[in-house]
Amino acid sequence: MRVYFVVVFALLSLVCQAQKEDKVLQQKLQELVKGFKGDVGIYVRNLKTGKIAAIDADTLFPTASMIKVPITVGMFDKIEKQEIRYDSMLTYKDSLLYEGEDLLGSFKDGEKIALKAVLMLMITTSDNTASLWCQLMAGKGTTINAWLDNNGFKQTRVNSRTPGREMNRTKYGWGQTTPKEMSELVVRIREGKVISPRVSERIYRNLIRIYWDTEALSQIPPYVQVASKQGAVNQSRSEVALVNAPHGDYVFCVITKNQKDESWTINNEGWVLIRKVSSLLWNYFEPDSKWKPAKGIEEWY
Repeated sequence: MRVYFVVVFALLSLVCQAQKEDKVLQQKLQELVKGFKGDVGIYVRNLKTGKIAAIDADTLFPTASMIKVPITVGMFDKIEKQEIRYDSMLTYKDSLLYEGEDLLGSFKDGEKIALKAVLMLMITTSDNTASLWCQLMAGKGTTINAWLDNNGFKQTRVNSRTPGREMNRTKYGWGQTTPKEMSELVVRIREGKVISPRVSERIYRNLIRIYWDTEALSQIPPYVQVASKQGAVNQSRSEVALVNAPHGDYVFCVITKNQKDESWTINNEGWVLIRKVSSLLWNYFEPDSKWKPAKGIEEWY
């Protein structure tokens, strides 16, 4: 009898999953990724209808800079616990520098900056120096990973500078996630369910002010609010976006790995794919929209 109920439950779960699948969109996405030279993971959920389309959405991929979303969650967890104040003034040290084009990295040793500004830079401009500083303050990844695990995110982890994660760092880099988990983390922030409503609201406000807007965001009208985070390393391109669309919110995440195209131009195959997916979804969910991306903008990059 027990086995009977287990089988019935499994069959009902499969039926419910099939009912939630957007088969038309699923087919369109599968056509879009054909011929891609590398591995692709995609997850899409219409928050209004609950319908889903996915391609390897539960497969592990590198996060690259998308790991800054969990890092910011880890920092706000400490703020909410009153272990550090949101309006704290911090002192920048040269030892924090991560070589690159970061704004914070241009600071002089001993300069002061507010924690809230560091948190903004980590997300808005994807400042690596700011991000590593926040990761250090949040607990070197260990504390962040504990929060993720305790809140149902079993695959998303910080690897870099985190004890016991060396093998994972070798394989996935700074962090690892799945398209589904990264999408659902942003959904939970949107719903006010990460740590507290006020924390979720503050994180969401940072996520809607993104400097890096040439990929998924470029295919969505500039007057439509989108919460997003992007990531890129040599063989991987990624982006998660929650679109506050007129006909209902939708979330999606595209991640690649093992790309043959390691170029850093706007025509990188991974970035092209992200733009195509974003364009497909906007026009699919907003079929009456007459907006089109302005021509010639790509010439600037």
